[in-house]
Order: sequence, then structure tokens, then C-alpha cells
Amino acid sequence: MFGFSMIKLVRQHADKLDLHMRSKLVNLYRPMRKVPCFLHSSIEKWLKKRNKMKVLIEFHEEEANVLGATQVHELIASHRKCKVHHQFGSIPFCSATLTANAVEDLLTNCTHIKKIHYDREVKALLDKASPSIHADVLNQSGVTGKDITIAIVDTGIYPHSDIKDRIIGFQDFVNQKSEAYDDNGHGTHCAGDAAGNGYLSDGKYRGPAPEANLVGVKVLNKTGSGSLSTVIAGVQWCIDNKEEYDIKVISMSLGSSATQPAADDPVVKAVEKAWQEGMVVCVAAGNEGPDDNTVSSPGISSKIITVGAIDDQNTLDRSDDKIASFSSRGPTIDGITKPDILTPGVNIVSLRSPGSYLDKVSKDSRVANDYFSLSGTSMATPICAGVAALVLEQNPDFTPDQVKEKLISAAEDWGLPVNSQGHGYLDVSKLI
Repeated sequence: MFGFSMIKLVRQHADKLDLHMRSKLVNLYRPMRKVPCFLHSSIEKWLKKRNKMKVLIEFHEEEANVLGATQVHELIASHRKCKVHHQFGSIPFCSATLTANAVEDLLTNCTHIKKIHYDREVKALLDKASPSIHADVLNQSGVTGKDITIAIVDTGIYPHSDIKDRIIGFQDFVNQKSEAYDDNGHGTHCAGDAAGNGYLSDGKYRGPAPEANLVGVKVLNKTGSGSLSTVIAGVQWCIDNKEEYDIKVISMSLGSSATQPAADDPVVKAVEKAWQEGMVVCVAAGNEGPDDNTVSSPGISSKIITVGAIDDQNTLDRSDDKIASFSSRGPTIDGITKPDILTPGVNIVSLRSPGSYLDKVSKDSRVANDYFSLSGTSMATPICAGVAALVLEQNPDFTPDQVKEKLISAAEDWGLPVNSQGHGYLDVSKLI
């Protein structure tokens, strides 16, 4: 077994292959266990040419991004079934589909490659919110998120009556459609969690920023799944179109298991670049609680705002509220305290996307005709993003770090372990 070329490649270039890539390459040889030895050589050649895998290629330095991508294009030109899909301008990465032969060629001959990551799956994080965090106090004083744009990086946005006039942009990285839609329903719910105005419920079901603008960035498919490269492409689009749509906040209710330090994580690098470019990034902690060390990527980033979920018991009185059992706990893989803050995430009623995947499989979650109830840190995250929009309406010159500091200052210590509650339960009335 150790004589196979991919085994040798993994041993020789272990530092240039993430854990998932090493596993993929080694697992090429699983069929060999039942194959006579004299056939191994010919079958190995066939497997190396036939098996394709989606990858993220990381280059050493940002200035090497163009040179590295050019070299990758040249090297894989001789390999059938291989293709470069995206080159990301803000971080030194490109995404591609490669055969095992092409991976071997790149690691041997491309001098600019720092690491090849497997383009693994990312999922939507699923398992009377605004009044519970006292957002209505600010709303009543005229702070409603007006003219602040929130980008919902998710499954899309259905033009629900509560938000349709404020959807000012839409980008689809899954089906390349130009008109706003949501075939899953998760992104629409999140959009309402942040910025629904309650039009069809006489104001009953509204988010903390009912006058904020919205941009939909579809990176997850009908069933709520996507890939690292598609999520990064969505964040890159927000960076590239920040000025055109005046994007101030990015809400990401998605994630994948954190398997490497934040400094090595491709999606963490993308969201931290967006933060550096002046956009507040709110990300779900994940729904793997109550166990420790369960915070998802990119929520493991020390810079961005990672949001956990609290159960408000569907009452306005906060005294009976408790942390949601599913809310992921820290510390992160790097030992960093997470989440940063808690907001409501249990039985949150928000916008329904009629005919979507969730609408069909969870009919009992429908509320009246136009709304839908869901639970998860997915719901807690856009609620926090909506509050970030309120902070920015009041303080338009604030940097993301200042917004984060302001939100943390409005968190109420709930007496829980720090890696369960972070700085505590958000109370928007403290922002006044």
C-alpha cells in the first residue's frame, strides 16, 4: 500500500494538503483491497485519471495570486476533466475541479501553492424575538435601520410583502438566476429575522431593523447545502459590490465543522477580509450544543461576531429565558472564547417562502398564511445583524470593531459559562 503514488504524495506533501484532501487521496485505494496485486498498477492509473474532486488552492502570498492561478491554468491544461472555476481577488485562493493526477502535477511543479483544501460541504445551520431583546425600544425612538444594507448570504430571498420593496440586490451562485427567489426558505426566514417589517401581520412579526435594505446572495442550494468555494465567492461578491449597494452588514447563518485553526481556514480568511473592508460580519455559532468545542467555521474567527441562541420561552419577560440546548459552545479549536453574544433562536416566527423545500417538508411550521417558525443559531444571527444595522444608523462612521464593542456593551451577563454565553444576552435598550 505504501508504494502507491498517492500515498507517497500525501506523505511527502502532508503540509500542503488539508486533512480532508489527505483522506480523499488515500481513500482512492479502497477498491484495491479486493484486487489482485498484478492489476494494481493499471487500476491505479485509471483511478488517478477518473476520480475528480473539488478543491480550493491557496497561494503563498497575495501578490502570488495571479501568478499562481496562471501557473495552475497552464499545468492542468493537459489534464482532462480539470477546470479552474473562481479566482478570488481579496484572498489568495482559487477554486478548481482536479483529478488525482492533476493534484500530483500541481504539488510537484507549481511553486506558488501553499496548500490545497478539499472544497467540503457547508450547510444552513438549522435545528417573539425582537421584543425579547428590546429592539422595539429603539424602533419607537425612530431607529429602524433605514438606509443600512444587510447582505443575507444564504439560500436566497423570496420577495415577501414584508421586505420586497427593500431588496435592492440579488446574486445567485447556485443557479445563476437574476431575479430574487428562495427555493429552500432558510434565507427568506433569516431576511425577515433581521429586517421584516410585519406588514402582513399588522406589525406582530418584525425584525429589529424593519427599514433596512437587503441584498440576497444565494450560496446554498434547494436543500440548504453548498461548498466552501461558493460561500467564499458570495463573500467576495459582497466585498466587490460593497460600494454599489452600500453593504454595511453581512449575515451568515451557515457553517461547517471546524477542522483546522482559524489562521488556516479559507472561509475565515474571506470573512475577515470583509471585516477589514468595513463590513460587520455576523455568523452563527452552530447547532452542535450543548457539548463544548462545537463552534462551526467561520464562527471560530476571533474578529467577527459569533452568535449563539437563547430560548425566550415566547414571552416578553426575560427572567424565564435560558440558553438553547442546541447552541454550540466554545472554546474554538484555537482556544478562543466563543460565542460572542446570545440572541433569541427558538421558535422564531419570520417570513415564509411558499413552495420552498422547507415549506413543503415542514408544513406544521407554517404560521397563518405568510409566516414560518424555525429554530437555530441561524435565526439568532440575523437578529444580531439587524441590531448591528441599528447601531450603524446611529453611528454611521463606526468601524466593525466599534460596532462589535457596542453590541458587547449591551450584553447582559446571564451567569452562564463564558463559552456558552460569551458576553451575555443582548439587550438593545442598553444601546440608548
